Amino acid sequence: MSASFIQFRNITKNFGGVHALTDVSLDIGRGECHGLMGENGAGKSTLGKVLAGIHKPNGGTLTIDGQEYEFSSPKDAIDAGVAMVHQELAFCPDLSVAENLCMGRYPTRFGILDRKKMEEDASTLLRGIGVELDVRRKMSSLSTAQEQVVQIAAAVGTNPRIIVFDEPTSSLSEPEVQQLFLLIDDLKKRGITTVYVSHRMPELFRLCDKISVLRDGHYVGTLAGEELTEGALVRMMVGRDVSTYFPDHLTNPPGDVVLKVRELTSPGLFSDVNFEVRAGEIVGFAGLVGAGRSEVVKAIFGLDAKATGQMELDGKPLKAGSVKTSLDAGVCLVPEDRKRQGCVLGMPCSENITMAVLPSLKKGGLLDRQRERELSARYFSELSIKAASYDAPVNSLSGGNQQKVVIGKWLARGGRLFIVDEPTRGVDVGAKAAIHALVDELARKGYAVILISSELPELINLSSRVLVMREGRIVGELNREETNQESVLRLMAGATADV
Repeated sequence: MSASFIQFRNITKNFGGVHALTDVSLDIGRGECHGLMGENGAGKSTLGKVLAGIHKPNGGTLTIDGQEYEFSSPKDAIDAGVAMVHQELAFCPDLSVAENLCMGRYPTRFGILDRKKMEEDASTLLRGIGVELDVRRKMSSLSTAQEQVVQIAAAVGTNPRIIVFDEPTSSLSEPEVQQLFLLIDDLKKRGITTVYVSHRMPELFRLCDKISVLRDGHYVGTLAGEELTEGALVRMMVGRDVSTYFPDHLTNPPGDVVLKVRELTSPGLFSDVNFEVRAGEIVGFAGLVGAGRSEVVKAIFGLDAKATGQMELDGKPLKAGSVKTSLDAGVCLVPEDRKRQGCVLGMPCSENITMAVLPSLKKGGLLDRQRERELSARYFSELSIKAASYDAPVNSLSGGNQQKVVIGKWLARGGRLFIVDEPTRGVDVGAKAAIHALVDELARKGYAVILISSELPELINLSSRVLVMREGRIVGELNREETNQESVLRLMAGATADV
């Protein structure tokens, strides 16, 4: 490995009055997997996007293999051998997988698109990362996890010498994560340099030769070898130790049944789902991607018009297929995809927080802006939301702060049942601890809480009990004493014998 295949020197990047990167200098060796860590807003994704030509720095220099570059676009970076796998997926949803994968390099025959060759090329790209997928399907028909693997195939397909991975496993199931790890191992063997941005320490320790830490847009340091420990990384990231959060709601016995679900079914998604959630408890839902967890809670929230079965909230029937009925009854949903389903990115933070309670903010038939700002200020303070102002658009915030805005919206509305789907996806360890405390506080105050998480340690630590789904059915329930990673994984995978 070369000590300085990639050199960042005094890289500075500003977005208006926000300093995303300040004089960042960092070396990355040839053929190594180099991790970038930091809290949300630390600048790690911004640095990766500077390397990929998405952001042009306000100052500093970028050198690759001894040659200095000034990228004006992602195409310039691709031409120089740099590809990127983004956390936020960007495709043309109405085009097919093949059309998206071959975009910019469509094969032609006699001047006309050779569709057969295009589909063959796309299938070859997917097989190159160990994935079989019908490339004629529209992108809009794919799951988030399938979209992610298509993006990975597109990046590898450019034959790069450098690939930037920005939170690549945030949408993947465990088997898909392991497949990605094997792919990155193979890339390293082929001499391809990988820059790996992630909040997940087990992934970084599994993959990376070195890990560099950014904090508040500044380079803090790089760890390797014996220095590379979890405690050292956390201290560099947040400037202090962060302990595992132990939920306080467990000290109080659960209250009355808030939600009762009987024989809930939706064709092709899930069937015969039965469970209850009591006041003051957190019921965790575990399962592989596609097991039906998110689909079940969407049905409870009224988003599935095809759902049948019986649901009751506080003993009163809850009509399926009606979001208004669920809202009026007190059901709150913090969705899996905060950017597409949880908030309006271009709107100010204050308007996002108050959008679910607008009728209560009217004065003389008009919106009372003063009350809106007061309500926003309350949840900015309670949730420690970091933004330039209440009027800053949500898309200017880090992922963790965007999630806090979504949670703040539902806290402002109030309710009886809180459903939180992947609440800490793409969130750093500092913000994660804050969100864990917030979810626990909801249960401690007497809310019934349903928690969906693909991170088993999070699910096991926070939940009063865990329901496990497989292939659209609940296949087991584990109380707090029975719940551990092995017992949950066995039910998720359908394993019955000792492994």
